[in-house]
Amino acid sequence: MRKPSFSQAEILAILENRMANVSGFAPIAEGEESQAFRFWSEGKTYIVRVNEAMEGFQKDAFAHRRFARHNLPIPEVFHIGPIGDGFYCISENLPGVTLQDLHPEELPPLLGPVARTLDAIAESDLDGISGFGPFNAQGVGSYESWRHFLTGIASPRHYHWNPVDRFVDIRHVHQLLELLQRLSVYCPETRHLLHGDFGSNNVLTNGSEITGVIDWSEALIGDPLYDVANILFWSTWLECMRQQARYFEGCLSSSSEQSNRLLCYQLRIGLAEVYGNAAEGKAKAAAWALSRCSELARQ
Repeated sequence: MRKPSFSQAEILAILENRMANVSGFAPIAEGEESQAFRFWSEGKTYIVRVNEAMEGFQKDAFAHRRFARHNLPIPEVFHIGPIGDGFYCISENLPGVTLQDLHPEELPPLLGPVARTLDAIAESDLDGISGFGPFNAQGVGSYESWRHFLTGIASPRHYHWNPVDRFVDIRHVHQLLELLQRLSVYCPETRHLLHGDFGSNNVLTNGSEITGVIDWSEALIGDPLYDVANILFWSTWLECMRQQARYFEGCLSSSSEQSNRLLCYQLRIGLAEVYGNAAEGKAKAAAWALSRCSELARQ
């Protein structure tokens, strides 16, 4: 999915039509797929994001309604609507900066709070939410089991791998897919809330505690170890992920069963990155993700 490129004037016009006394409108750090701005209205600060798709914004609103509480701060969503051929979302501006924005020496005191926040996510009430894997804004999961989600990446019903061979070695991809399927037997059919993209620019902090968990577009239902695996997978990419990975590695069991689960989950995460980047023609990013999967498989 490409990032939209609306002008600031277009976005500001939407805000002034929707909100009173808009001021201080300014761009902030953006995600891979969204434009983002901060602004004031009636003495309060808000965030507006613009994306090609509406579903992620709807999941943000769902996540706040269902899961936000004192130990899991999730911003409230106030308005979602169309803008040109995309959509905008106006939400609460929670305080703090992202883990990714911190200097390395600022990270160690936050590793415990990060782990407790992951626990809070996993302990969320799933009453009325069905299925496994990614769920929609009505709380309906896409898969009938956790194993079906994990191995679905090898299914031609969900992923069409052959066209991406312009960017990656498809024979090596199939070898990794086969390994993932063998490892999936070690993965328990357990149902917990997962963020799906936790640990860097989606976690806010004031320097001593976690003040917000944002962007729930990748949220899913399954094994909480999957969110830890995401941190481990990206540990060679960002310093904030590296330090979190070292912290969790000190807490994890050394059992072969858990090691197999973690490898399975990291391959699932990495191969999804290979597929998505190759499908969008991002050859360099696809090659990096495939190389990372290969490194993990060798280890």
